[in-house]
Amino acid sequence: DAEGKPQYLLAITEDITERKQAEEALRQSEQQLKQKAQELEQTLAELTRAQSQLIQSEKMSGLGQLVAGVAHEINNPVNFIFGNLIHAKDYTQDLLSLVELYQKHYPNPDPEIVDEIEAIDLNFLAEDLPKLFSSMKIGAERIQKIVLSLRNFSRMDEADKKEVNIHDGLDSTLMILEHRLKAKPDRTTIEIIKDYGTLPLVECYAGELNQVFMNILANAIDALETSIVLRNNQLPTIRICTEITDNNWVIIRIADNGIGMTEIVQNRLFDPFFTTKPVGQGTGMGLSISYQIVTERHGGFLECSSSLGKGSEFAIKIPHQQL
Repeated sequence: DAEGKPQYLLAITEDITERKQAEEALRQSEQQLKQKAQELEQTLAELTRAQSQLIQSEKMSGLGQLVAGVAHEINNPVNFIFGNLIHAKDYTQDLLSLVELYQKHYPNPDPEIVDEIEAIDLNFLAEDLPKLFSSMKIGAERIQKIVLSLRNFSRMDEADKKEVNIHDGLDSTLMILEHRLKAKPDRTTIEIIKDYGTLPLVECYAGELNQVFMNILANAIDALETSIVLRNNQLPTIRICTEITDNNWVIIRIADNGIGMTEIVQNRLFDPFFTTKPVGQGTGMGLSISYQIVTERHGGFLECSSSLGKGSEFAIKIPHQQL
């Protein structure tokens, strides 16, 4: 300065390298922990889904075995009854013809015989007995068709990929659900419109694909029953269309004119455990497993389009032949 005295500048420095490194290490640790937490959460979700799918697969496998076993046990006695009905009808007709011959050649029978003819109302018996056997034959044929539908639906003998008639699978599923389609005291019959195209035999896992049909059709019936209650739907209808495209994709469309879905519901439709049904009436796994069957097992697509109040349509698209 002016007096020539020396001036001093005091400067204090601090090495913060270690602190910065520690902060960076802490930040990286936090990121790693977050990443690990996300990975664990994803792994848990995948394990939960896998467990549910395994449980559902075991249930369906057990159900398939039960259905196939019951169908087999019913089939034997029904075939026995059906086969003997034909002979019983012929024998009865022979006996009635013999009675007619007796009436022709012995027009004045003993009074005891006359009393018995009146007691059993022979004329009515002769007219009604053949009708009775025809009704029994129709009933036995009906049981045979139901048994065949159960066996076709379970497909326990076709666990591997096999060429099958898709329409047979749809018809078998509809027959199993027929009790839900019939009219009830509080609603009319649910009409089924089949717009089947000409399809070749399709290579697929038939039993699993039938599960998909069952899940989608059952949901469609649920939606229609709700629409009848909410907006008095007088013409509940399910339309099933099938076609094959030029590039050999088989498409099965199942549409209903029920209550439809909001966009939020559509976005979560195939999520595991997601359901709009009351507690105890749905697990939320039906459509999720159907999605897995179509996309992963068959390399296809399962899509849904819906408008609130106008119904929904599910489109199943699978290749004609699996790779």
